[in-house]
Amino acid sequence: MTEQTGQTTSGAASGTTRDTARTAIVTGAARGIGAAVALRLAADGHAVAVVDLDETACADTVAAITKAGGKALAVSADVSDEEQVAAALTRIVAELGAPTILVNNAGILRDNLLFKMSVGDWDAVMNVHLRGAFLMSRAAQKHMVDAGFGRIVNLSSTSALGNRGQANYAAAKAGMQGFTKTLAIELGKFGVTANAIAPGFIETDMTRATAERMGVDFDVFRQVAIGQIPVGRSGKPEDIAAIAAFLVREESGFVSGQVIYAAGGPKD
Repeated sequence: MTEQTGQTTSGAASGTTRDTARTAIVTGAARGIGAAVALRLAADGHAVAVVDLDETACADTVAAITKAGGKALAVSADVSDEEQVAAALTRIVAELGAPTILVNNAGILRDNLLFKMSVGDWDAVMNVHLRGAFLMSRAAQKHMVDAGFGRIVNLSSTSALGNRGQANYAAAKAGMQGFTKTLAIELGKFGVTANAIAPGFIETDMTRATAERMGVDFDVFRQVAIGQIPVGRSGKPEDIAAIAAFLVREESGFVSGQVIYAAGGPKD
């Protein structure tokens, strides 16, 4: 683990330079991709605020981080609620320090075909994904600007290119990409980068929920997906965590406004 000295340290054995230990926020970090990202960032030496709707649901992620010698804080917040976001940031600053890394991963599914989709299902997905990313980014960016350094990573999806039964989710994930590029333009002069990761088929509770919605056994669903993936396997949450780990590093400072498709092959 990197000591929180405020200075970068050199890895004598490898000849590489390790990042300064910072405070990171990962939303939707109780499980799946969010948990994997939180664990990876903690392993890289950062103190991590593990944010999710239910604080008790974050216990496993926090326990895994602390068991490995890292520092983590479970924080309950509905990221679509302005007051809860403000309260979460106040607590994080007080207990971990000012955040300069933010991973907007929180998301939900309310899948249905357009003619069956309710206004409530549309609004719920938009609020968590887009409003949530907006509120969290707006709250965190002031700390990044003050520090002259910041990294924002937004989770998009290959569904941003369109996916049957996901008009709300696809629109939200496409919106996340435009949001990311705009943040990169506005915040770049302050030393803040913004990038998005667009995963393809990743084995998580959300993909299991999609299989259930379609009435398909998950193993069958997974094998069909693998048959269409050039690398011949499904993705794991750790695959996405590895990309996030690079994007938040100091050495990634010339990469901003990008959407990285992590799908085991090319995407248009």
